[in-house]
Amino acid sequence: MDLTWVTDRIAVGGGIWTESKMHDIVRSGVTHIINMQIEFDDRPLAEPYEVKVLWNPVDDDFQPKSASVLQRGVDFALEALDEQASRVFIHCAAGVHRAPMMTLAILRTMGWGLDEAMDMIQKRRPVVDFAEVYVRSVEDFMREKEVVGRS
Repeated sequence: MDLTWVTDRIAVGGGIWTESKMHDIVRSGVTHIINMQIEFDDRPLAEPYEVKVLWNPVDDDFQPKSASVLQRGVDFALEALDEQASRVFIHCAAGVHRAPMMTLAILRTMGWGLDEAMDMIQKRRPVVDFAEVYVRSVEDFMREKEVVGRS
């Protein structure tokens, strides 16, 4: 299974695609999935298991991503992580662009610095390619959160 643990409770990786891979995901302890790929909806594969899935589809088109897309994923992940036994898997098709972007947004929201979060993700999953436009989307999202927080 294409799954890399970035922290003890947050993993990032590529597409699940099949029932046997979903079974492997569940056996690894994953309780929540954020699916960033537009290509495939995991929800039918997860139905036989007690895994909660957020299908948050975006194109890997190297265009800026909206704050609402990032907020949906962050809200889902933080709610999941409030449960002590939960483990979150964030994925896209290959685990190179979209899933790392969402993982970065989650870690940044949890208080990690930008460089620290990017270094951790890339150290654990060397295939990650942080496209500048996606990093900028995360940082724009974080700035928007700060402005809203001050209002």
